[in-house]
Amino acid sequence: MEKVIRSYELVYIIDAALSEEDTAALVKKFSDLIAEHGTVEKTEEWGKRKLAYEINKKSEGYYVFVAFKSNPEFPLELDRVLGITDGILRSMIVNPEE
Repeated sequence: MEKVIRSYELVYIIDAALSEEDTAALVKKFSDLIAEHGTVEKTEEWGKRKLAYEINKKSEGYYVFVAFKSNPEFPLELDRVLGITDGILRSMIVNPEE
């Protein structure tokens, strides 16, 4: 059976109150996790921005965009890990082909 690989885009928001070192560690953690299960095509750190609305009483977040390829099962696990990681305010994974 042929292994299916799909393209995905992930945007996640890190708590802007974290130190630069903690922010860099989270970006590295997720880049490494994606690389273990697929291929990182592009990572863009959009930096600190004002949130459209407060999340957990925070008005600013550090935005990160990642384009990657993986099997269709991995994004579900990635979303679960993002959801339970301290310091991640929000995340969204989309398949731009759909």
